[in-house]
Amino acid sequence: MSMESLLRISFWLLFGGMIVMQVYFASRVRQSGERIVADRDAIEREGWWYAIVRAIGSLSLIAFLVLYAINPSWMGILSLPFPVWLRWAGVALGVCSFGLYAWAQATLGKAWSPHLQMREEHGLITTGPYAWIRHPIYLALLVFLTGIALSTANWFFIALLVVSIIVLALRIPKEEQMMIEEFGEAYKEYVEKTGIFIPK
Repeated sequence: MSMESLLRISFWLLFGGMIVMQVYFASRVRQSGERIVADRDAIEREGWWYAIVRAIGSLSLIAFLVLYAINPSWMGILSLPFPVWLRWAGVALGVCSFGLYAWAQATLGKAWSPHLQMREEHGLITTGPYAWIRHPIYLALLVFLTGIALSTANWFFIALLVVSIIVLALRIPKEEQMMIEEFGEAYKEYVEKTGIFIPK
């Protein structure tokens, strides 16, 4: 089996693993009786642009994956000449992202939502990875996308990483404002002690 085939298998394992984790933790939230879809407040906070960007990104990703599965050589025009060691480093990054993602999700439990909305009896979570950083799930996803971009050596995933960084740069201030409105001084004190992605 060629090195390219091994890297392609690694890609599918990483991508499939992340989807399985997301489905698992979302199902746990649903089983707890909490909703996954956005409420009206969440839609107002996020804005329609966020829903549009997510829809375009999802459709583009699905189209790319279908083409990649049918005939990987079609993606040759988007390939980059990354060295093999860098591509395997990307695989390692992707694997590492799983640990942080699962830890953060398990710590949040039913308080997690894919949208900017609060849960009933939503307490301020400051344990697990949240003891050091405020957005470990976003960090895990960025590490994952970085790993995928490196391992595939493909412009599409580099573009997806860049778009994700921009979206999070716009989303995080809104999320933190929501938390300040909910928890007031307690969250402001928490901000002083923690970093967004890197511990203080």
